[in-house]
Amino acid sequence: MKFLFVIQGEGRGHMTQAIALADILLEGGHNLTAVCIGKSKRRQIPDFVYQNIKSPIHTFESPNFISDKKDKSINIGKTIIHNLRKWPIYKESLTEIDNLVTKHKPDVILNFYDILAGLYRAIYQPKCQFWTIGHQYLAGHPAFEFPRNSLFKTLIFKLNNKLTSLNADLKLALSFQPLPQTNEKTLVLPPLLRKEIRHLKVTQHDFILAYTVNPGYGEEILEFSKANPGIKVEAFWDKKGAPNHYRPLPNLVFHQLNDRLFLEKMAACRGLITTAGFESVCEAIYLGKKVMMIPVKGQFEQSCNALDAINAGAGIQALSFDIQKFDTYLKKELSQQEIQNRWADQFSGIFKNLLEEKTALTPEVNTNPHYVALN
Repeated sequence: MKFLFVIQGEGRGHMTQAIALADILLEGGHNLTAVCIGKSKRRQIPDFVYQNIKSPIHTFESPNFISDKKDKSINIGKTIIHNLRKWPIYKESLTEIDNLVTKHKPDVILNFYDILAGLYRAIYQPKCQFWTIGHQYLAGHPAFEFPRNSLFKTLIFKLNNKLTSLNADLKLALSFQPLPQTNEKTLVLPPLLRKEIRHLKVTQHDFILAYTVNPGYGEEILEFSKANPGIKVEAFWDKKGAPNHYRPLPNLVFHQLNDRLFLEKMAACRGLITTAGFESVCEAIYLGKKVMMIPVKGQFEQSCNALDAINAGAGIQALSFDIQKFDTYLKKELSQQEIQNRWADQFSGIFKNLLEEKTALTPEVNTNPHYVALN
C-alpha cells in the first residue's frame, strides 16, 4: 500500500507518532510516499523529525494556536481570528497538498489531526482512503470522560475533531488503556510509541524531569528551583536562542528538545512533569514513571488528556509546576510498568492485522490500482 501522511505541527506528539507508524509501515513492506507537516512561526519542526522519517518531507502553512504574552496559555479568541485571517494562505496549502496527492496517488491519506487535511478531504474528495489517528478521537467513545462543567468547550473540542476527520473512512483512536470497540469506523488502539523506547534501560536517579511545550513555563521551574535547592530538576523546552544545555542553577538544567536525550532522561528520572500532551504521558507510563500533568490554559484537549490519564493510573494533575507537590507524591507511589506495557506493546500487531484485513481488493475495484476496499 502507498501512504501519504499529513501531520499537525503543533507540539511533538503527532510527529513522534508519525515516526513510529512510518517504521511499522516500512517494516511491513508498505510505501510512505510523502509526509506533509503543518508549520507556523510559533513552532519549529525538530531536527529529529527530518532525521527519522525516511520519506520526502513537505511543509505547509497550517492553523495554529496563539499564546499569551508570557507564552504559557492559549488565547482562543485570538487563535480563531488569526486563523480566519490567514484563510487565503491556507487555501494555497490545500493546493499544495492536492498537488502531492495527484503526484503520488496514495492508497491512503493518513491524517495526524491536522484541520487542513480534513478540509482537503471534504473539498477535493480524493479517490483514495482517508484515515485519521489520534487520542482525540477517543472522545466519541461512551467510556470517555470530559471535565465537569465544560459543555461549551466539549462542543468546540468535538467540532475540531469533526473538522480533522471530515468524511473519514476510518478513525484510529489511541487510548491509554484497553476499551471495547463500539463503532465500526472508529478503532480503539494502544498508544503509538517509537521502537527506541523498548530498548531503554529503566533506572531511577535523583532528579525530576520536566517537559514544557510553551517556554513560558520555564520561569515557574526556575523560581521553584531557586526556592528548593535540594530537589534536582532537568527540563526540556524549545526556547528559541537558548543553548542546548542551559544550567542557571546547580540543581536545574534546561535542555533544548532532543528526542533521544529526552527518552534517556525519562528512563532515568524519578517522575515526569509535563503539560498533559498525550505522547509524553504514554512514554512515561510505558517506562513505569509517574506523571504530574499541568494542562495548558485555554487548551481544553489537554484537560481531557489529563483526566483520561488519571483514570488510567498515570499520576496526578496540578494547576502549575508545583514540583514540591509532585516530589511528595512520588515518595508514596509505586511503579505500574509491567501492567501498562502489555497494552502498549500490542499496537504494531493490531495495526498490521488491520492492514491485512482492509487491503483485500475485490474484483469490482481491481480496475483502480489506487483504491483500497475497506469492505
